[in-house]
Amino acid sequence: MAEAHWYVVHTYSGYENKVKANIDKTIENRHLEDQILEVRVPMQDVVELKNGAKKQVSKKMFPGYVLINMIMNDDTWYVVRNTRGVTGFVGPGSKPVPLTEVEIRTLGIKADNIVVDFAEGDTVVIIGGVWKDTVGVIQTMNEGKQIVTINVDLFGRETPVEISFSDVKKMN
Repeated sequence: MAEAHWYVVHTYSGYENKVKANIDKTIENRHLEDQILEVRVPMQDVVELKNGAKKQVSKKMFPGYVLINMIMNDDTWYVVRNTRGVTGFVGPGSKPVPLTEVEIRTLGIKADNIVVDFAEGDTVVIIGGVWKDTVGVIQTMNEGKQIVTINVDLFGRETPVEISFSDVKKMN
């Protein structure tokens, strides 16, 4: 059986949630649960300042786009492509191009959930990348994206740096 990949679908602006709802309904009606696995409208929490008051709201990360994890075949392509509000798949011509592993990880969609033995406030040493052998204290941890933010000394100033869980080791 073919493998599922993440694809990006372009929609009319403002129709992202309607497209998601329509595709979800079609999946249920046509029993395509084993072929179209997930439909997402990526959101991010943003703090807005309105009338002098801070307010936390969710905004679409990519207005006009919906992400779909599916097995590409004629049936699934037809269902998605002919959903009201969809203008097409992202890719050259009419051929959809799946997202790469790096793009998926960057979006925080699919990570190799790494189990870690450190927490905020712990002193860690960086074991890979540009900051290798640098020691710092964990300020924040993002489980979804599998990254930690630590402060490193850069030109005499403490600067926050985001590092992957896999590139950090707790100091004894």
